[in-house]
Amino acid sequence: MGLFSAMAAPDINEGVAEYSKTKGAVLIDVREPDEFAKGHIPGAVNLPLQQFMKITELVPDKDTPIFAYCLVGGRTKRACTGFTKLGYTNVHNIGGINGYKGKLDKPSAW
Repeated sequence: MGLFSAMAAPDINEGVAEYSKTKGAVLIDVREPDEFAKGHIPGAVNLPLQQFMKITELVPDKDTPIFAYCLVGGRTKRACTGFTKLGYTNVHNIGGINGYKGKLDKPSAW
């Protein structure tokens, strides 16, 4: 594996596919609530980066598979580092939603 392939960003589409196949997995969107409201991956739970410690309330079992994403991947990297420091053992940074090709959930307009 070369230097650039080691630095390559995760493919969010592959990450979502893996999440979908993983029993008991939780999908976390670490973007801000206004970003989440504009569109998010179906099944995702919004947990903004600044509130990452609330993962202990949201996901009490530290062996639960956690798949996290943000807009481009930077916040996700920080959140996943935080989750791991809190003792979570099965954390996956799946990158940024800006590369996602699937359906998004959006609030319906009134």
